[in-house]
Amino acid sequence: MRALRLLFVALVASPGITACEPANGYEEEIRAWRQGRMERLLSDTGYLTLAGLFWLQEGESTFGSAPANDLLFPAHSAPPKAGVFIHQNGVTTVRAYPGTPLEHDGESVVETRMAHDGEDNTTLLTLGDLTFYVIKRGDRYAIRMRDLNSEIRKNFRGIDSYPVDAAYRVTARFEPYEPVKRVPIVNEVGTVDTMLSPGALVFELLGEECRLDPVVSSLEAKSYFLIFRDATTGVETYESGRFLYTELPVDGEVIVDFNKAYNPPCAFSPYTTCPLPPLQNDLKVSVRAGEKRYAGEAKTGHPSSSP
Repeated sequence: MRALRLLFVALVASPGITACEPANGYEEEIRAWRQGRMERLLSDTGYLTLAGLFWLQEGESTFGSAPANDLLFPAHSAPPKAGVFIHQNGVTTVRAYPGTPLEHDGESVVETRMAHDGEDNTTLLTLGDLTFYVIKRGDRYAIRMRDLNSEIRKNFRGIDSYPVDAAYRVTARFEPYEPVKRVPIVNEVGTVDTMLSPGALVFELLGEECRLDPVVSSLEAKSYFLIFRDATTGVETYESGRFLYTELPVDGEVIVDFNKAYNPPCAFSPYTTCPLPPLQNDLKVSVRAGEKRYAGEAKTGHPSSSP
């Protein structure tokens, strides 16, 4: 962890604002945002610790570090034969083999049903340095695994960002949809989720009128989520687009700050299921603000087992 802290100190000193530059209040705001972003990525629950994504089939799937298992776990934490997942009709149960130090909330586990990430109180199991749980994407289920010793986190190269430019902080006019629009969102693994768009954000950027549909998972959301592409996508910025959050409208207006545009998790790890931008969120202008393409960009494809 000391090495990670040193890496963090080195990285946050220069993502688009050099340490020797005088910074005004807005630059300080962006610097603080980027620092928080780096802290989340480098944390034990950040996307850099993802080390496995195992799609479940109906029936039993053995797991452990021996190659003969259906799901291959890292040898530094998993015994050769650790246990078995039983997946039937959308319900997943785990059964540990004798001697496997499987735990849930600090208590030993022999067998238990695993609540997936769409349910309350998702079941998080630990095995040495590993944490794993069930995710549901469309009608598919998978075991997602985190590893405190993830090679992705160890080899993290930091994030390069464009210099802070207040011209990319724009005020958008909020045009509500009545009724609320239902937007199909395709993800990297090909499944489709339907999200809600309360209205369009309309603004001018670089002399062009632009329009984006923010999405929310429910109308009680406390912020809007933007998944977008622009003319830099695939060249200067990540090939599948970028993410951005905004606050809710105030007096019919929303601040859209592209200096806070960031790479989706799939830029760093192949063990993710990132949503892709809907067609209407393809901007024709070049948004040279926020995060650039990651130097150690993850390979495309979504493996069914850990490395």
